[in-house]
Amino acid sequence: MRKFAVTSDHTFTEAQWLFGFFVAALTLWSIGLGNVPLRDWDEGTRALVAREIYRTGNWLHPTLQGEPYLLKPPLMDWLIALSYRFGGVKEFTTRLPGAFFSACGVPLLYLVGREVFLQRLPAVFAAGVYLTLLPVVRHGRLAMLDGMAVSFFLLLLLCLLKCRQERRWALGAGLFLGLISFTKGILVVPLGAIAFAFLLAERQLVLLSSPYFWLGILLGNLPAVAWYAAQWQHYGASFLQVHFQSQGLQRVSQAVEGHGGPPWYYLVELLKYTFPWLLFWPGGLYLAWQKRTTSWGCLVLIGTVGYLGVVSVMNTKLPWYIMPVYPFFSLAVAAQLAQLWQNRECYPRILVGILSFLAVAGVGGCVYFVLADPQPVLIVMSVVVMLTMGFAAWRVKQNNPTFIPILFVGMYLALGLLMTSQSWVWELNETFSVKPVAALIQEHTKAGAVVYISFGYGRPSLDFYSDRRVIPIDTATLQQLLSTQHYLLLDQPTLSALPLPNPVVLGTAEGFTLVTPSTQ
Repeated sequence: MRKFAVTSDHTFTEAQWLFGFFVAALTLWSIGLGNVPLRDWDEGTRALVAREIYRTGNWLHPTLQGEPYLLKPPLMDWLIALSYRFGGVKEFTTRLPGAFFSACGVPLLYLVGREVFLQRLPAVFAAGVYLTLLPVVRHGRLAMLDGMAVSFFLLLLLCLLKCRQERRWALGAGLFLGLISFTKGILVVPLGAIAFAFLLAERQLVLLSSPYFWLGILLGNLPAVAWYAAQWQHYGASFLQVHFQSQGLQRVSQAVEGHGGPPWYYLVELLKYTFPWLLFWPGGLYLAWQKRTTSWGCLVLIGTVGYLGVVSVMNTKLPWYIMPVYPFFSLAVAAQLAQLWQNRECYPRILVGILSFLAVAGVGGCVYFVLADPQPVLIVMSVVVMLTMGFAAWRVKQNNPTFIPILFVGMYLALGLLMTSQSWVWELNETFSVKPVAALIQEHTKAGAVVYISFGYGRPSLDFYSDRRVIPIDTATLQQLLSTQHYLLLDQPTLSALPLPNPVVLGTAEGFTLVTPSTQ
């Protein structure tokens, strides 16, 4: 394998690189973390379950609105409940545990890169790419399971790589395999299979005979096994059916809750959200194929092809399912960037054209935000993108490798600006704002009340902010409730169409009117 030129080896120590990446990631993952409401579905659900744990002290058998919650292992919910205990119940504390562990993935990927590349420069590039990938930052900041699970997976890979010199690292491999299963259950199957395939390709299966490995497996899985046993003992076969069938196997064979898509769904996700690093991914994959006998090439190919293959054949498609691919994506891009850093003779001219186009897109974004969504921070972000891409294109044209740090710094600043805005969780704009409606419900209903809403589906975030159970029902069911004393949250067409007997209007918000058919 051609040696990567490393000009920075004597500039910073290993500890300084690790500390720098950790601080940079933690800053980006935590800035503006609580500046927008929680998102449906996962965030609202995680917050509801964690708040009930915090309030009731029922850590062993979590509940959702008083009903058994059997869908996910409780590790993240426990962490959020602890966050509530020390920092109060709010958006920031809801997202903090996941954001912290997700941010740890940046220095962890640097360490993995140091092991597989045996050079510092590509490891630095890999961590830099991972740090500045929009979906990694955005989904990692949300109160979701995937960012934390990926960080545990990186710890698993790091331990496996370290085992080549010291068998005691096998203890950590088993521990982190167990933590993946305690974070997102069935995700441990494909990630564990990738780790096993990598060991097989590296001819390191002797690790499986190490007592440290099996001790780690025992210790790492003991909490998860104990929790699963407690649920099975308490709920019986219904727990197994809901947890494994509905939340695991069913997502492979069916498009759960309508979340389907074609086999190329995740390739489109990569095309939409990974610029500018996508430009270097094909070259990185080609290098990985050429160097498939090396550790980094083997890991990139097994991880990329293996995991993308698994999620692509699943019938349920959700954007965050692709998260475990991004470390392999970053390693591949880093290899290509390191080669470009070394080869300064003539960069592909197409890079100049595409980066120039992205600079023009930055101008277009600036115009859009000025006219349609005048948030100053987004206007500045567009200017940063324009300058970054334009300056990088100019340096590429000069065959100057400093276009790489320009892209890193520019993307980091752009993402930082986006995360301080009100638009980094853009799904919130897809339907009505929950906070005004939740305030209306809280003001005019009693604690523990049930509210029926004329909306197409339930919104866990509305339940969380209102601290009430808000149940969506159709028009036929609403008509059956007209003569009963219930709180009804009705949109204007439904309110006009229903023959309400002596309605008491309690208030309006976001196009909904809170009424009771008769005096409470």
